[in-house]
Amino acid sequence: MHHAAAASLTITPKSEVMPPHVRAQQRTAGRAEPNISFQVLGPLEAWVGPRKVEIGGPRQRIVLAMLLLAPDRVVSIDQLVEAVWNGRPPTTCRTQVAICVASLRKAFRTAGYTGELIGTSAPGYLLRSTGHHIDSMEFAAGVDSAQTLARHGDVGAAADRLGQALGLWRGPVLTDMSSPVLETEAELLDHRRLTAYEQYATLQLQLGRHREVISELTALVHDRPLWEQARAALMLAHYRSGHRSEALALFRQAQRVFREEIGLEPGRVLQDLHTAILQEASDLMPPKDTAGPLNVVAALPQLMSAETELIGREGEIRSLDALLRRAREGMSSVGLVVGRPGIGKTALVLHWARRTAHAFPDGQLYVDFERTGTADAPATLLRALGMTDPEIPRNYRDRLREFHRQIGELRLLVILDGVPDDSVAHDFVPKAGRCCVLLTSRRVLATAAQVRLSVPELTPADSVTLLGSLVDDGRVEEDKVAAHRLASLCDHLPLALSAAAARLVAKPHWRFPHLLTRLGDRRHRLEELNAGAPVLRRVLDSVYRTLSPEAADLYARLGLINGESIAVWEAQALLEVGAMAAQRLLEELVDATLLEVADTGPDGWFRYRLPTLHALHAEETAHTEVAASARKAACDRVLAASSSHVKCPADSRAIPALRMVD
Repeated sequence: MHHAAAASLTITPKSEVMPPHVRAQQRTAGRAEPNISFQVLGPLEAWVGPRKVEIGGPRQRIVLAMLLLAPDRVVSIDQLVEAVWNGRPPTTCRTQVAICVASLRKAFRTAGYTGELIGTSAPGYLLRSTGHHIDSMEFAAGVDSAQTLARHGDVGAAADRLGQALGLWRGPVLTDMSSPVLETEAELLDHRRLTAYEQYATLQLQLGRHREVISELTALVHDRPLWEQARAALMLAHYRSGHRSEALALFRQAQRVFREEIGLEPGRVLQDLHTAILQEASDLMPPKDTAGPLNVVAALPQLMSAETELIGREGEIRSLDALLRRAREGMSSVGLVVGRPGIGKTALVLHWARRTAHAFPDGQLYVDFERTGTADAPATLLRALGMTDPEIPRNYRDRLREFHRQIGELRLLVILDGVPDDSVAHDFVPKAGRCCVLLTSRRVLATAAQVRLSVPELTPADSVTLLGSLVDDGRVEEDKVAAHRLASLCDHLPLALSAAAARLVAKPHWRFPHLLTRLGDRRHRLEELNAGAPVLRRVLDSVYRTLSPEAADLYARLGLINGESIAVWEAQALLEVGAMAAQRLLEELVDATLLEVADTGPDGWFRYRLPTLHALHAEETAHTEVAASARKAACDRVLAASSSHVKCPADSRAIPALRMVD
């Protein structure tokens, strides 16, 4: 028989070393009849008290293995014959089976057991397990017990119980016997082991023990390269341990193996995880209630994970470091990080939080307002502070008061991620105490802060470096010019760059020109950057939905014109409003980080710029939210208004290009 080597937690004693159950029997005094310990999960062995049983030749071993795989159940003579002779039995086969059973009974009597172990019961024999130990039965009982503990929420005890059960395995099952029947049984047992280890790894990951499972999962994936769940668990363990490149390499390896072995791509589990790793999705971190405490306060796992690569943000990190001086002096401080959607605000603050954890001896708190919602955010923070649900006040305002009371004079870092507006910032930022509060927002907030930081797009060089870290198979080095062009089409936006990299990693036969051709078509660029994971469009949609109706209407209509330099008069013409009203709405879009201030025109009014990807989104939005007749009328008004503006000698800008695609 040939089986893959066992790759779970294993105990590999020498065959002459007594198993733990036998040593325990030795310490038990006054036992008239020593129990028998059977070891199936590895080479077949049996012990009577301290004595190892000499089981005999291949036929006796096959018969005993068949009986042990069905304890307390009758195994027919026909089944035993099939296992021993594989469909080609001699005429004396039934007699020879009886001789094998007699030899086994004698072997156990010789080792000191005088009871009736193997009974005769038509149409065959059965092995009585009462009072004896069979490691395969103990394994099954341990797995059942662990699953019960997990269902009741005791994750730690469930993981320990599974670890004990997996520790019973000493190697491949029944490898010293040549029997197709036993090979099938051994494969079923090994499948149960793999399933149990998959559950064990899942529990360990929930407990934040990602480093502890890497070596065993690596061996498991090596032995079972098509086992998707094990590979997914190993990818996640590597990612949480800061080994992002190893996690991505595991996916590329899966692509090669799956194509060679079964002619298919990896399944949805691996593909979705791969995309999430490329995008550094926050939900890849362990759930908060299983992360260990940092001194007084439970730290959320986003802040506890290992260091991950952050490219091109050295200046921003130095700016945030200004908060550390006040933290060292025990003073409160506030930092505000804003930036356009997909610019990497969360990645920046979490990176900074990890490297400065030592400055906050009472721990770190984190809440994501976009995922949690403003109404549930106080309860989320109170749970992280150790309060149980019955202890948490029912009213939102009471919860806020309790949150401020709880943090009191604690020296904490509190990260408020995705703060929607000034009123929420006002509610959650402590008015006194010794906390450092770090807010991120897609809106420019008026909150008072010692550090105010607007995160810019990456430089072209940093964009290409990021692409090279995500597509690390040499294609970036192979064509740096194309990589720079790709970075430009992605607006040097980390989220878009990650999406483009995901496309390339998923298509190892592509070169940069393949993707550049696809992205070069404005009508399909967002679709290409959303293939498989519509994050970019979803993020832009979410910001669009926070706008006032008038500003949302203007944003969509800006997609109808060339957004490289938008003048106030163009906004006036698009909406048929006065100059002050148009500028107010343009400034609302600036505050929402959808629009940027470009310069000041010769008329003294600001000019604005709609980043390319935003312009593509605005154009899509115009064709879904604005009627065709309204789009045409708006473009006609812009063209009519442009004639008076291009005649101005001080305004050399050409008539704006219009995008009328109906």
